Amino acid sequence: MSKTILIVDDSAAIRQMVAFTLKSEGYAVIETEDGEEALAKANSHAIDLVLTDQNMPNMDGLTLVKTLRGLPKFATTPILVLTTESGDAKKMEGKAAGANGWLVKPFNPHTLLNVVKKFVG
Repeated sequence: MSKTILIVDDSAAIRQMVAFTLKSEGYAVIETEDGEEALAKANSHAIDLVLTDQNMPNMDGLTLVKTLRGLPKFATTPILVLTTESGDAKKMEGKAAGANGWLVKPFNPHTLLNVVKKFVG
């Protein structure tokens, strides 16, 4: 049975590239374009890992991370932030919010897959 990854990014092009990369390795993918939509999908699907952008309309990535961490079923689910934000202060905010990792765009597909495999096999 394949692991299901929730991709959250307001850029359709980024979602497509990430989805293509993950699907090529056999992962199931659910795509959403903002944090609010992601919460709705997260509550109605079994999710093994969340991969979220930081800068999005309606709900940003760190707010999504904090919100998910407040839900019992996401207390231990790996959450990775994939964003253009590369500053140490923002990374520390992400860690404090409950993110397990931080990847900077543009992403290297091999690096992305290695990090995802580290968390969900």
